[in-house]
Amino acid sequence: MVDVLLAGGISMAVALLCTKPFIALLVRRRWGQFIRDDLVHHHVKRGKPTMGGVVIIAAVLAGYFGSHALLLALGATGRLWVVHSSISLSALLVLFLLAGLGLVGFLDDYTKIRKERSLGLTSKQKLTGQTLVTVVFAVAALLVKDEQGVSPASTAVSFIRDTSLDLAFAGPVVAVLLFIAWSNVLIAGASNGVNITDGLDGLATGASVMVFGAYTMISFWQFSEGCRNVPGPKCYDVPNALDLAVVSCAIAGACFGFLWWNTSPAQIIMGDTGSLSLGASMAGLAILTHTELLLVVLGGLFVIVTASVIIQVISFKTTGMRVFRIAPLHHHFEMVGWSEVTIVARFWIIAGICVAAGLALFYREWIATL
Repeated sequence: MVDVLLAGGISMAVALLCTKPFIALLVRRRWGQFIRDDLVHHHVKRGKPTMGGVVIIAAVLAGYFGSHALLLALGATGRLWVVHSSISLSALLVLFLLAGLGLVGFLDDYTKIRKERSLGLTSKQKLTGQTLVTVVFAVAALLVKDEQGVSPASTAVSFIRDTSLDLAFAGPVVAVLLFIAWSNVLIAGASNGVNITDGLDGLATGASVMVFGAYTMISFWQFSEGCRNVPGPKCYDVPNALDLAVVSCAIAGACFGFLWWNTSPAQIIMGDTGSLSLGASMAGLAILTHTELLLVVLGGLFVIVTASVIIQVISFKTTGMRVFRIAPLHHHFEMVGWSEVTIVARFWIIAGICVAAGLALFYREWIATL
């Protein structure tokens, strides 16, 4: 548990201390956010520093690798005797998603700044980048084995653990292709969901803290109740669960530190650099902790906001009428007259309820045995 808390503490400190000088750098370069013309409430945010996701990603890397390096050094001197994780393939895959989709988001943000418009990469360009990163992740997660000869991912579709629905029914080759397609659905859906939700100061960042905090608890419990530690019918066969808790806590800590500067009135926006990377990391943790469908519950706020966009598009194209004054949902409530702070606070409450419901579903097996 020491490495988990240490990773979160380091990443939070780095995000908290390094965001301010990064804001100053962006201001000097005049790299600011461009706002849609129909979002009249947000015209005051035009030119606000963006690409804050760079700090989040850097803080996560510092927290994860810094905690490992510090504990390794202390262990070598004989000053610390604790159980801590080693750098694992599973955690590196999550970090790969974080950095890979962060790069796609960075290119999108930079295009907006360079061309001075609210639209960055085209949908095709963004989808191509997401797909390339996802394919590499999926192939490595399924086919590359760790030092124990175990692959981080499974072809079985999972909820709170692997279900009986296994993509391997179609044969080994087709199973890999189906897994790549399924991973693409999860990663693209989660990354775009966080991206769509990131429309108000602190909204996506605060909700992300809750989701990554939940995955820290889930993966640490899977380690504690792992089949190697507690053999039995209800044990968890999740490789490198402890190290997944370390990387998850590092991401939660980075978001928490960044929130100091991102909450209303935000001094910096995470941009697509942050939102795409955070969403992809959520999906990666869901895949590698074998809780894929549980992500729909844990990230319920992102699902609701994304659904509002889908409903709006379908309604307008089929009937010519809009369900909401404007989509996504949080902008609809702005049009209704709610203040930004009120919307964010209430949406955080919804996010907390969704996370609590997801954790309750995950821990129900243990609770039922009490």
